[in-house]
Amino acid sequence: MKKLMSVVLLMSVGFITACEGQKVLAENDIPSAITTYVNTHFPSAKILQAVKEKEGLSHSYDVILEGNITLEFNKKQEVTSIESRSALPDSVIPEKILSYVKANYPGSHILQWELDDKRQQVELDNKLELEFSKTGDFLRIDS
Repeated sequence: MKKLMSVVLLMSVGFITACEGQKVLAENDIPSAITTYVNTHFPSAKILQAVKEKEGLSHSYDVILEGNITLEFNKKQEVTSIESRSALPDSVIPEKILSYVKANYPGSHILQWELDDKRQQVELDNKLELEFSKTGDFLRIDS
């Protein structure tokens, strides 16, 4: 019983700590690089919520726009992920990837784009997930 209480206490502390790592930002507290990005690529979509997440010494931003559009930005306020239920604007997709998708999947639209340290990935409206190198070279269809 004592062990169970210790586990519950540790889990509670972890949950409270995790919650403390998130801060909903007021409109005027959203970094200008993020608002500029949104205004440039999603001019008709209003920011519904922006959250700054802290994990250790690092932080990131999650932004939700009207129209069920979600964006993630890294600590340098560079976009790392975009997800929507409708086609993403061509302006947010790297040119090399956009050209590949238009040439090989002419009737499809990109609904999601993601960048990590080693690769980029897009999801099409036909549910195919395509993986690209960081420089935009096609690697494979992800299953």
